[in-house]
Amino acid sequence: MNRLTVTDVARYFGRRKALSQVTFTCDAGEIVGLLGPNGAGKSTLLNILATLLSPSKGTITYGDRQAGDGSAEIRGSIGMLGHDLFLYPELTARENLTFFAQLYGLRDVPRVVGHALEQSGLAARADDFVSGFSRGMRQRVALERALLHDPRLILLDEPFTGLDQASAGALVSRLRNRQQAGCLIVLATHDLDIADRLLTRAVFLIDGKPVADAGGNRPLRERYQAAIASVPA
Repeated sequence: MNRLTVTDVARYFGRRKALSQVTFTCDAGEIVGLLGPNGAGKSTLLNILATLLSPSKGTITYGDRQAGDGSAEIRGSIGMLGHDLFLYPELTARENLTFFAQLYGLRDVPRVVGHALEQSGLAARADDFVSGFSRGMRQRVALERALLHDPRLILLDEPFTGLDQASAGALVSRLRNRQQAGCLIVLATHDLDIADRLLTRAVFLIDGKPVADAGGNRPLRERYQAAIASVPA
C-alpha cells in the first residue's frame, strides 16, 4: 500500500449530504491533513477511509485494490484513532494493549506491549485501570493501540485532544518517524499551529465539500481562513 486514492467520494445520511465530490491522494511518506470546522465531514471521511463506512458514491483505492477486493487484509494494514478510543475502562493500560495485540495476532505480545507503554510514557501506570486516567492519558494509550500492529495507513481524528505540550510534541515526533518509515498518514485536527509544521498537504472541507487551497508560502492558518472566506454564507 504505497498510495491512497480518494476519487469523487460522497456520503449521504438520508437526505443529508455529509460529503460531496471529495478527491485527493496520499502517498507513502506523506501526512495529509483534513481541516475544516465542526460538521465539515472530516470524521465521516476518516471512517470511510477506515472501511467502517461505505461511500454513497465514488471510490477509495488502497494501492491497487479497493475495499471490496480484500477488506480484511486492507483493514489489517490500517490503524485508526477516532473520537471513540476503543479502550476498556475496567482493564489496565497493559491489559488493554495486550488484548488488542492478541486480537491483531502479534508475536511476543509482552515485548510489544512493554515497548508501547514506554513509547506512551505510561510504563509507570501500566497496571492502573484506564478508568482512572485523564483524557490525555487515555488518548496516549489509544494511540499505541492504533499503532501496535505497525499499520501502513494511519488515520487520526483530533489526535492532540487532551494532550499537554510535552505529549503533543512526543506525538509529532512519533508521526514524523512513521512518515520517514514510509507510512501514509491522514489526520483531522483543529490545531493549526501544530498542523502547519507537520502536514505535507492540507485538504480543506467546508460543509462536506472540498475547498481550494490557495497555497503559497502563507501560514496554514491564513490559508485556512481564506478557504473559509471563499465559501458563500
